[in-house]
Amino acid sequence: MLNRTFGCVRLVWNKTLSERNHRYRTEGVRTSYRQTDASLTGWKRTGELAFLSEVSCVPLQQTLRHQHTAFGNFFAGRARLPRFKSRTGRQSAHYTRSAFRMREGVLTLAKTSTPLRFVWSFGEVDLASLEPTMVVVSREPDGRWYVTFAIDITGTTEPAPAEPTGHAIGVDLGLTDLVVTSDGERIANPRHLARKAANLARYQRRMARCARGSGNRRKAKAKVARAHRKVRTARQDFLHRITTGLVRSADVIAIEDLSVTNMVRNRHLSRAISDAGWGEFRRQLEYKCARAGRTLVVVDRWFPSSKTCSACGHVLAELALSTRRWTCPSCRTRLDRDLNAAKNILAAGRAVARDTVSGDACGADVRRQGPSLPRSAMKQETRAVRHSA
Repeated sequence: MLNRTFGCVRLVWNKTLSERNHRYRTEGVRTSYRQTDASLTGWKRTGELAFLSEVSCVPLQQTLRHQHTAFGNFFAGRARLPRFKSRTGRQSAHYTRSAFRMREGVLTLAKTSTPLRFVWSFGEVDLASLEPTMVVVSREPDGRWYVTFAIDITGTTEPAPAEPTGHAIGVDLGLTDLVVTSDGERIANPRHLARKAANLARYQRRMARCARGSGNRRKAKAKVARAHRKVRTARQDFLHRITTGLVRSADVIAIEDLSVTNMVRNRHLSRAISDAGWGEFRRQLEYKCARAGRTLVVVDRWFPSSKTCSACGHVLAELALSTRRWTCPSCRTRLDRDLNAAKNILAAGRAVARDTVSGDACGADVRRQGPSLPRSAMKQETRAVRHSA
């Protein structure tokens, strides 16, 4: 029944999306949710799509609502154009309160005669006490099934903020060392995808040799999906450990606003940048800082953190990416590129944190600030810079 529901959800999404796009291209008008709902009712009355009535109508209506929201975000500039769903990707069905029954920890979905058996992942939470507002059943490409409960927490007490530490820290992200802090701590990049690349390539070769549509190809594709899942979960677990440690150790955390979307366009570094997970690192820091009452400062991406001397504030005109250590031509201080950048990011973050009056900790921008305001490179005395790669 769940597999059939997934197929119907995918069909409704793709058919509605096709009609939306066709109407907008030919007539130049948008399609409302009411119109898509009326179309779904008409499809159920036809002989060709009468099987849509054999599954619960709630996941189908939720699909229309999700697509309507997706198009609203697209026209508002917050997301890209919705795409068609594939049968080989992740499948999901959303059941609202009218389409499931939850009694004493036993879940029964609409159009099913027996309860859905599942393994609860949180031992400290009593399943019988849950009153979910929505249940999401999903199937991953590797064949794993998941059931997710959405709980209304309105009116509940907010978590207590973490104990202050009186410490601030600046974080510089890289590829050789994933994290370099202003305290001098270095966390090496584990390169999860690179370590699994050989196994992944072998599974992909096996899948390429199988005939399309065959059972062996389906099994081989599941092995490829499982290999990707292992890489993904290992990366997420590693980033969770790092971000949790940073939030626990500092009251103010300053990071750089990296344009990951533009950086992955470099075909020489795109795989390494994606494997590092810089975007996921920032996402985890944002919600963990908000939950723990910490201050997260995002320094402007054009701030010359690597080219600015953390000792005197001198700014180099040029600094090659291969240069990992350099000597300041002004104060003759020997600087490590990553550690120097982390110290400058911390100094810029402290400047903003001092001036911040509101309690909003995340998303503050810094415009070319540091231990001292950078001077124009054209007005500085040209002196030789010694560096070593």
